[in-house]
Amino acid sequence: MAKRSSKHDLNTLAKSIVDQATGEAEDFLAKAQAEGKNIAAVALGRLGGLKGGKARAAKLSAEKRREIAKKAAKARWAKKK
Repeated sequence: MAKRSSKHDLNTLAKSIVDQATGEAEDFLAKAQAEGKNIAAVALGRLGGLKGGKARAAKLSAEKRREIAKKAAKARWAKKK
């Protein structure tokens, strides 16, 4: 499988830099605190979420990944429009 272009990552980085420079960036911890959430739990959940998919994929065997992909494809094609 071909690797995806890193163009998206550069665009995301550029947008975040502009948002920070213009003051439009909203800190997710400040937002969580305003909503009355536990900041430590939010940070820990975000940390796990950022690495979760990659870590799971690394643990799976090729056969298991293939089974998961087949099941997902069947579910997509089974949807009624």
